[in-house]
Amino acid sequence: MSTKVKKRIGIIFILLLLILGGASAFGIHYLYNFAIARSEKSFMNSSEASGTDEKEQPIENWNFLKEKPKTWTLVSKDHLKLKGTLIENPVQKHQKTKKIMVLVHGYTSNSRLLKSYAKMFYQMGYTLFLPDARGHGKSQGDYIGFGWPDRLDLKAWIEKLCHYAPNSNIGLWGVSMGGAEVMMVSGEKLPEQVKVIIEDSGYDSTLHELEYQLKEMFHLPSFPIIPLASKYTEYKAGYNFYESDAVKQLHKNKLPTLFIHGDSDTFVPVKMVNVVYQATRGPKEKVIFKGASHARNYEINPKKYKKICQKFLNRYMPAR
Repeated sequence: MSTKVKKRIGIIFILLLLILGGASAFGIHYLYNFAIARSEKSFMNSSEASGTDEKEQPIENWNFLKEKPKTWTLVSKDHLKLKGTLIENPVQKHQKTKKIMVLVHGYTSNSRLLKSYAKMFYQMGYTLFLPDARGHGKSQGDYIGFGWPDRLDLKAWIEKLCHYAPNSNIGLWGVSMGGAEVMMVSGEKLPEQVKVIIEDSGYDSTLHELEYQLKEMFHLPSFPIIPLASKYTEYKAGYNFYESDAVKQLHKNKLPTLFIHGDSDTFVPVKMVNVVYQATRGPKEKVIFKGASHARNYEINPKKYKKICQKFLNRYMPAR
């Protein structure tokens, strides 16, 4: 092979590398903006992300409340100002132990879109706490944490609740990304006041969820986009897709956990609930709602949903 031909092959090879590198860089940046950066998402609106078609409205306007809600503020370890809402239940005024349910919203959603769930637990007699995750609602942050950095924010909120009501029983409930978040916090050292976890439509890991969506939405393989996008996310947001894992956290969990999922969920495939159910080390229950799409389990059968949650809570977090 002549020197001239070798040079031409070398030039072509370099050009191909530049083209592939440019395409990869574009894909990484696009995926970050598409899935991670704080923005309106074309593929899922904020209501759908929490399993509701309700319009967002201020929590103080919820017509079932008997007392004015209180806004709480928390500064995260990385200096973000986070917001949450406490809704005290007047039926607990004379109870020795305060029952508190923490409600965690879904991807791109916020606490003001959890009215139906809040009403259900409120009517069960619970005081409620509804945090806005970083990058959502009234909380600061320019990226979505998929539950991983959020788990430490949630732990800090729980500790604040324990300071507010030392003699309390606390339950954690989350839907979609919120479901993943309550599973992810389960592996942390939590105060003894936390008694139960209810997760609805959560994914087993950020990595698997993004790999699944990349294939479903764009018909693309995960390599090399996902590994490179993970590195880019670590640079931009401080976490990577490989550490953001509910399964690994559930391996450390001994709290009673209720897993809820719809068998027609095409956003977080139903097979993921079997993985997380097997992973947890505590008492556990699993309920599959037939015909329910993503996060629509309550909507498809609210009476059944309430009955299941009430029975689980009565078993593992009875009032004292």
